[in-house]
Amino acid sequence: MRFRHPDGTTVHLAYCTNVHPAETLDGVLAQLRDHCEPVRRRLGRDRLGIGLWLAAPAAQALTADPAALRGLRAELDCRGLEVVTLNGFPYQGFGAERVKYRVYQPDWTHPARLAHTTHLARLLAALLPDDIAEGTISTLPLAWRTHFDTVAATTAHSALTTLAERLDALEDLTGNSIRIALEPEPGCTVETTADAIEPLTAIGSPRIGVCVDTCHLATSFEDPATALAGLAAARITIPKAQLSAALHAEEPHLPEVRAALASFAEPRFLHQTRTRTAAGLRGTDDLDEALTGHVLPDAAPWRSHFHVPLHAAP
Repeated sequence: MRFRHPDGTTVHLAYCTNVHPAETLDGVLAQLRDHCEPVRRRLGRDRLGIGLWLAAPAAQALTADPAALRGLRAELDCRGLEVVTLNGFPYQGFGAERVKYRVYQPDWTHPARLAHTTHLARLLAALLPDDIAEGTISTLPLAWRTHFDTVAATTAHSALTTLAERLDALEDLTGNSIRIALEPEPGCTVETTADAIEPLTAIGSPRIGVCVDTCHLATSFEDPATALAGLAAARITIPKAQLSAALHAEEPHLPEVRAALASFAEPRFLHQTRTRTAAGLRGTDDLDEALTGHVLPDAAPWRSHFHVPLHAAP
């Protein structure tokens, strides 16, 4: 859906289709038919924005077959749907029985991540509505934190610099500007918005910015106004925001609170959990570890990373 911002610009609001996992093009088309169009009709809107997730097999199929890409564009049009943003974070297998750390692979040290994101950018340039000339793609924040050394950082920097050059060329070719947004997430190399400033300043391209996810901000106890001000001061762009919420447990030592939290523990995804102490943030990679171990103190509030996001692209 489109909204007019007080400054006169248009804001696009969409919900992300990775909540309905599909690995193939046929699966994507089924999502549009079975979920996206019915939501649009229920809302009574002529058009509905979706944050499309294309797993690598679907993206590769569309890249290899221009007729299939035209067919997807036609399907979007006939169902009253539009795409101005893609979720490029999960590569594939997001609907598997156990995802956990696999969602961070391949990361920005691997050539497959650059190739996949390049495919997505070219596809999005072709899928944008006729009256929109700018699209956005969110992606993982470089890598999961372990095994990320200076060599890995150099490799990731080179890949993102190459991507920025490809996006410049894509705009010259199509007239459409595609921007990439690294999504800071607890546990990753870029865990907070402040962590994003150094690597993005080094790249120095307005094509590569930050996806501000409100759940991730909350989990890391970041103040939104401070986070946005820091990015603005560093001249880091914010191509995209994801509107979602973290779980907050003010008194995690209470049995009834722990029982409520335990109802959210499940085997498919990581649910990073953090607490803020006088010594700084402490955390664990998964809610199960927080509930059964002694990583987090019970005396301080916990916040856990859970979200089904809406996407907002300026």
